[in-house]
Amino acid sequence: MIEARNLTFSYGKEKQALHGLDFSVEDGEIFGFLGPNGSGKSTTQKILTGILKGYGGRVSLFGEDMQSGHTQAFFQKIGVLFEFPYLYTNLSALDNLHYFASFYPREQRRDAEELLDELEFKKDFLNKPVSSYSKGMRQRVSMARALISNPRLLFLDEPTSGLDPSGAVLFRKIIEKEREKGTTVFLTTHNMLDADLLCDRVAFISNGTIAVLDTPRNLKEKNSNHSIVIDYLYQGRREEQTIEAPDMKAGIPFAYDELISVHSQEPTLEDMFIQYTGRGLS
Repeated sequence: MIEARNLTFSYGKEKQALHGLDFSVEDGEIFGFLGPNGSGKSTTQKILTGILKGYGGRVSLFGEDMQSGHTQAFFQKIGVLFEFPYLYTNLSALDNLHYFASFYPREQRRDAEELLDELEFKKDFLNKPVSSYSKGMRQRVSMARALISNPRLLFLDEPTSGLDPSGAVLFRKIIEKEREKGTTVFLTTHNMLDADLLCDRVAFISNGTIAVLDTPRNLKEKNSNHSIVIDYLYQGRREEQTIEAPDMKAGIPFAYDELISVHSQEPTLEDMFIQYTGRGLS
């Protein structure tokens, strides 16, 4: 679906943003492109969506070279959720969606009201101007705009930004539903929880280079210390012990009256990002 080879890009002579990226994204995959602000992730997405030109290396989408693939048919196959909402603030949610839907063949479009209902958009705001919406409401309309054309390839830049926890859960369910339909998702974010819960594979980008590319599970397992913390009650007192995972094969190796909790010491995806890049996410 996406292939990038030796991808480079510079903002002028003194600011090289990308330093020879190599990666590929398979059909129907949710691919996470993770890094802090200024790492090159948004630059990469802008190249892949045809917004930025003048890059070095080779990029292909749908099996076609991007240098010659900027046709109307190409843009009709992709959907984009930008980090900041691109909406006409004097128009309503429905007016915005009907306008953007008009760029696509009728048989390709989704129903705007049904889509907003799926995104749990407040019905009493359907015909009010976007200028009156909260950030979370604008994000819902922006997601609807990205989905209105039933894209084969979906680019999402910080999709859960501005959402409360329940809204973030809803968006993850919708992204997973898109993947089940066969949609390929390129997820650009510095939100490690989104990436851990959604992505089949992740690439960590820092200072314009990819530090590592693997599945979230593999990254955490390869770097786990394989220890387990057990919280328990024994003779009326609460105790805690840390043991190595192999010691659990024959059962818990100490006396206890009641187990309270058992936790693995597996690192988080954010721990892995810091380990591989030497940087935090802020």
